[in-house]
Amino acid sequence: MKKNYFKSKLFLKYIWSYMFILLIPLVLMTIFIYENAVSSLRSEIEQSRLNQLTQAMVIVDGRIKELSEIASRISYDTRLTPYRVHDPIYSGEAIQGLDQYKSTSSMIGELLLYFHKDEKIYSSKGLYDFGVFATSFSFESWPADKLYHDLNSVKYPTMRPADTVVKSSNIAESMLAYLIPITPNSPTPHGTVMYLIRESELTSLIDSILGNYQGLTYILDNEGHILVDNRQGEAMTSSAAKSLINLEPGIHEQTINGKAHSVVSVKSQKNGWTYVTAMPSAQFFSSVLHVRSFIIMLFCIVVLVGAAIALVLARMQYQPISTLVEFAASKRKDNRARGDVPDRGNELDRIRSALQEYSSRIDLQEPFARNHLLSMLLKYGNVHPELQHAFDLRFDRSNHFVAVIGSGDNGGSPTERQERVKLLNQIEFPELLAVGYGVELPQLDQLGIIFSFDLDGEEAEAFNRVREIVEAMRSRLHAISDDIPMIGVGTCYDSPDQLNQSFIEACSAYELRSSAEPGAITYFEKLSDAPQHADWIPNNTLMKLAQSLKQGSYDVAVPIIGSAFQNLQTTPQVSALLTRCICFDLLNTMLKTATELGIHSVALDMAPAAIYGNSLDEIERTFLNLASRICAQVEQNNRKEEHSLMDRIAAYIDERYTDYSLSLESVAFAFSVSPSHVSRSFKEKIGTNFIQYIWQKRLNVVIQQLKTTSDPLKDIILRVGYQDTPNFTRKFKKETGYTPGQYRKLFSENEQARRMSEFEEE
Repeated sequence: MKKNYFKSKLFLKYIWSYMFILLIPLVLMTIFIYENAVSSLRSEIEQSRLNQLTQAMVIVDGRIKELSEIASRISYDTRLTPYRVHDPIYSGEAIQGLDQYKSTSSMIGELLLYFHKDEKIYSSKGLYDFGVFATSFSFESWPADKLYHDLNSVKYPTMRPADTVVKSSNIAESMLAYLIPITPNSPTPHGTVMYLIRESELTSLIDSILGNYQGLTYILDNEGHILVDNRQGEAMTSSAAKSLINLEPGIHEQTINGKAHSVVSVKSQKNGWTYVTAMPSAQFFSSVLHVRSFIIMLFCIVVLVGAAIALVLARMQYQPISTLVEFAASKRKDNRARGDVPDRGNELDRIRSALQEYSSRIDLQEPFARNHLLSMLLKYGNVHPELQHAFDLRFDRSNHFVAVIGSGDNGGSPTERQERVKLLNQIEFPELLAVGYGVELPQLDQLGIIFSFDLDGEEAEAFNRVREIVEAMRSRLHAISDDIPMIGVGTCYDSPDQLNQSFIEACSAYELRSSAEPGAITYFEKLSDAPQHADWIPNNTLMKLAQSLKQGSYDVAVPIIGSAFQNLQTTPQVSALLTRCICFDLLNTMLKTATELGIHSVALDMAPAAIYGNSLDEIERTFLNLASRICAQVEQNNRKEEHSLMDRIAAYIDERYTDYSLSLESVAFAFSVSPSHVSRSFKEKIGTNFIQYIWQKRLNVVIQQLKTTSDPLKDIILRVGYQDTPNFTRKFKKETGYTPGQYRKLFSENEQARRMSEFEEE
């Protein structure tokens, strides 16, 4: 077995699969044996506990009956009549008599005798004023006025639940109060006998009968009140305890505090009390150690044998896959080295990813990403085919050209521009065998569109088809808006790699259009109508060179300069003076463009000897170097201008982020650039996207105000530019882990704000 097999998630998955298959019968057998053993033992334990609890109920009922009999004897005792008790001479005998009755039962903690409407209460220890008694025996949940009322109004024997009683000696005890009216069974009792019974007396009595039982024991009255609560390391809510009153006498299975318990219940027929014990079911398992030991040993043996079989089967199944894994790893090695493709999932996932890597679509359907891809195509003339396929861009037709569309009025209204962008995003003319893809240019008033088409015959002329496509596009634009834009059209090429040249030509045609009338169409091929000498460089070539320098497109400028010098070298009849003049034509175009761009340093570096004293090859290299310097400076200036623009946009957002109408489109129109350009450049400069930047600004303000103010949350959210409070709350919790109310409650710096958070949470 190869050690590296164990590093494979798939190999381990196979092992666990086989182990699972082998363990199913073992687990079923284990459960069957174990459940039989436990259920049998459990039945014995529960039946024994039922008998013990019944015995405890009989004993407790007997003790309570004794108390009733004592109260009956007190009611007929001549020493304890109201007359004898109030008489100073015989009151001592009354107190002595009460003490004798108290000693007859070990359960009685204190015996008290009270006559209705009397201000005195009598005990085995002496006579108390009622106020003094209420102070000497202070009940936690039985106030003095309620005590006085109950002593005067009780009509039948009543046991009060265990309550904490603080005596005058500051000793607290848990005691039950048992009130019996006297004379018993009389409809008009004249007094009340009250027994104070220590709860420990009853719990110790029950514990002595139940033996080593560990669980909960309760005595509940017929109304569900807990009279005696005997806990052994576990507590139960009052609602759960009250649910026990409805249980039928016998053995039950019930969930208490989220755990399974065995509940045994018996009910007294004499006083209606319910006696309940609840023991966690887990305690039964400790009683079957010998069965569990045998099952664990058997389980371990089968697991070890099953593991060995699973290893053999897993290796047999994994071996053919390992070859494919090596293939997938070799295909992805370069990407992993760059950190582009992290290893995720098991070998099957990596194999699937490797096989689909060059055919699946990249999950980047966002319009800004698509627009950025098309922008790169216009700038460099080629984009990786996989990226084109990821965005459903097809340049598999025979002819391609670029058109630049502009309104001339800063892009028109935002609505009109959005409709235009939506229309041109992907426009098709099946009858012309053409498809076009719209590109948002940095200038707000301009849009680019890349057309790809096929000719329907060998004799068809490409330029005529270009005109038909442009006219069809203009008709579509006219259908959605009365404002027909101006259009500049580049030359048609047979390869998409030359689209950057067509784009430069379209920009030149748009910039040098002869008419500024709406709907004017300018074709780069038709810019130079005047006849020229064949030896001179055509005007449209010079215009294309100038435009390529303005765009900073060195890739387009190089073939223009190279083509011009190649023509000079292949035309032998041109004199040396004319050759230098033609070179000056190129140089003047480049220097003029540099001056228009504000790049004056290149003109100072050009010495006349560069033209007069060098060969054509040396002059060509000089011109290429000059074009490279101009394009590099244009790129640098564009980056500086773009960074400055992004700084101004960031400052603009910082001033207006509380405006709920602030959006990418509104900012773009405020600075006269396209939304796509703002989105891409903002992320590159600031490091976060436009939406997240505004959200973070608003979030920081809300957090600060939650900490320092007590203003209502809705007011705070409205102040930072949000109108949808529920949506903001969801995003806030996702970002911080707390709702705004919880955050204020935890981190607020003033008490009033914390109270406000509780109100808002409600």
